[in-house]
Amino acid sequence: MIGTLNDLVDLVEREDDLDVAAFARRRGTTEYHLRRMFSSLAGMPLSEYVRRRRMTLAGAELVGGAPNLLDVAVRHGYGSVEAFGRAFRAVHGTGPADVRRDGGPLHAQPVLRFRLSVEGSTPMHVTVTDRPELVLVGHAAQVPLIHAGVNPHVQAHVASIPPAEHQRLKALSSAEPPGILAVTADVDPDAPEGTLLTYLHGVATDGSVPPPEDLDVVRVPAGSWAVFASSGPFPETLQRTWAATATEWFPSNPWRLRPGPSILRYLELTATHASCELWLPVEREG
Repeated sequence: MIGTLNDLVDLVEREDDLDVAAFARRRGTTEYHLRRMFSSLAGMPLSEYVRRRRMTLAGAELVGGAPNLLDVAVRHGYGSVEAFGRAFRAVHGTGPADVRRDGGPLHAQPVLRFRLSVEGSTPMHVTVTDRPELVLVGHAAQVPLIHAGVNPHVQAHVASIPPAEHQRLKALSSAEPPGILAVTADVDPDAPEGTLLTYLHGVATDGSVPPPEDLDVVRVPAGSWAVFASSGPFPETLQRTWAATATEWFPSNPWRLRPGPSILRYLELTATHASCELWLPVEREG
């Protein structure tokens, strides 16, 4: 996977019309998995990296005296000076005409290079299990994606659910993983921080009984799941586990992510400590 990601970075430098799906197929993987791994390891979505690189090259052209803004815009994939200007300003904080006149300031995006260092100092407790179709039911809300720290929007959503409702949800649980679950769904693999996603506070059912009409439903096809167990300070341990799946486990194992929600099952949770299981939908490579 590390070699594939580096080849993808090289492709960004060579081709203006980037076909990630075709590239993924040639490498025996999927566009979904490739974008998820890129985002996890680079700390930014692939689309954002491409935009930053395009604008870095465009900035160099403008400083070098490119006379026509439209030519620069078209060369970097934009059909109008206005669209190009918005993208340029988002990256550099200033407009292309100002840079051409003043020579800057510019915020350059260097070419990424992925390297893998697996020391084995932190053992990962992982189980791969096959599960039938899951019907996840509960209370859903649209919340912004936040990578670091506790998500206050999730906290507010959970706090708004009456205590009696938690007991009703527990009674509906009829499939693994058991108990109350934190479900994250509808996350685009290229989503930047702040993008809205679906957070469901609910339980897993086997679908044998229709869910109550007042609850939200997320249906997950049958398939394999990688279950990562972790325990430690909250939320740092969970976030380190998420990162380790991309940096250590997936590059070292013949599995890839398949589209679907991530499921978090808390075995123990206090204000500062958590023991939990992170369930990720996976499929075999190739």
